[in-house]
Amino acid sequence: MKRLIVALIALSVFACQQEKKIDYAVISGKIENSKVKNAIVSNADFKAEIAINDDGTFTDTLRIPENGFYTMAIGREFTAMHIGFADNIKVTLDAKKFDETITYTGEGAIKNNYLAAKTLSNGKATANAVEFYSMDEDDFKTKLSEIETENEALLNGLTNADDAFISVEKQNIIYDKYLMMNNYSQRHGYYTKKEDFEVSDSFIPIALKDMTFDDSKAYKSSSSYKDMAFDRVLTGLFEGLGDDISSVSPEDLQGVSNIKIPALKNDVIDYLSSFLVSPGNENMEAVYNFFIENSTKEDTKKKLTDTFDKNKNLVKGKPSPQFVNYENHKGGALSLTDLKGKYVYVDVWATWCGPCIREIPSLKDVEKKFHNENIEFVSTSIDQSKDHDKWVSMVQDKDLGGLQLMADKDWNSKFVRDYAIQGIPRFILIDPNGNIVSADAPRPSDPKLVELLEKELKIQP
Repeated sequence: MKRLIVALIALSVFACQQEKKIDYAVISGKIENSKVKNAIVSNADFKAEIAINDDGTFTDTLRIPENGFYTMAIGREFTAMHIGFADNIKVTLDAKKFDETITYTGEGAIKNNYLAAKTLSNGKATANAVEFYSMDEDDFKTKLSEIETENEALLNGLTNADDAFISVEKQNIIYDKYLMMNNYSQRHGYYTKKEDFEVSDSFIPIALKDMTFDDSKAYKSSSSYKDMAFDRVLTGLFEGLGDDISSVSPEDLQGVSNIKIPALKNDVIDYLSSFLVSPGNENMEAVYNFFIENSTKEDTKKKLTDTFDKNKNLVKGKPSPQFVNYENHKGGALSLTDLKGKYVYVDVWATWCGPCIREIPSLKDVEKKFHNENIEFVSTSIDQSKDHDKWVSMVQDKDLGGLQLMADKDWNSKFVRDYAIQGIPRFILIDPNGNIVSADAPRPSDPKLVELLEKELKIQP
């Protein structure tokens, strides 16, 4: 009999050892007044898309890497969530009043309803940004204390929330206060039109002044800590880089190597690569290799490689991609090869693009300055065909000079895709042999354009 009992105990222990660990959570719910097709749940190490049905309902099982804080984004709106293993969270909201209506039920709802309430409370307190950041230092600090007290009351009112969550959120409330203090100087100066405004020495707490931003857990659990860490790193980097990013090298970016939080390092690399892994940077390949070596996230590495592959054939001296038979506002059609023997400054724009329109006066000034030189100024509209008449009228009404062309397939035009253009205005300079001088040339409003053209055209300033 004893042998049988021992055998049963051993079998029970073995079965427990074989029991699979629960590493998933179920997220479901319904969204009113939204046409968004996917909800995205993510944190630094995780990203999942949840399909939203036509009636707004959704459900999915997410295999999450850890119990912790995540973000759920639905279109342009997003909210903080805490998701744990075995949670079964049901979400309901009206997309027209996102923060005001988001409600959770089911296992895991208590923490998430608290987070929603805190977000709504903070949003109401800071809704009028002008009024909020225009307060003097003493009133501002008093208001922050009121916000902190209200959030602590929300947290202390939780029932059945685990101690670990309570402990993290107590610190997160402090980080929320620190972020607003961090933003105060710049925003107060802006809203009160005091350009040289600086906070008093005693305004920023010592703990915030001395914060080293090396806490990986805080970077995941607090969006405020994350924002401050990101800002601190970029501020330090840009102080060293200055305004000219045409020759940034890995030596200029050594601060990236020193970032202690892997997720922060990946985020910084992801941001910097958008304009440093660019044909406008003569050290593009070296910077690309540096970022690859320092990145630890496969998605970031893939994005880096995709960007580099698009841009590696757009560096100075490479043959320019071609446009062929673009409609000329003056009549007929024009190809880039028709302009061989001249420098060509291409402005890729559209009638709906505000920043493009703002460059027009400066472009006219540059055209006038180089009117008698060996250069053609070509403006290529990527308006859709339905806006053809609007393009014709704007060229006439604004008396646009140079050569005014319309691309054949708007954003999908081969010239636009070959130059990897994802935002406009975009300016390109091509030499008389049809080779690239700059695939991302200075804007007309930038004095560096005149310097570049004078150098290329060998004109004494």
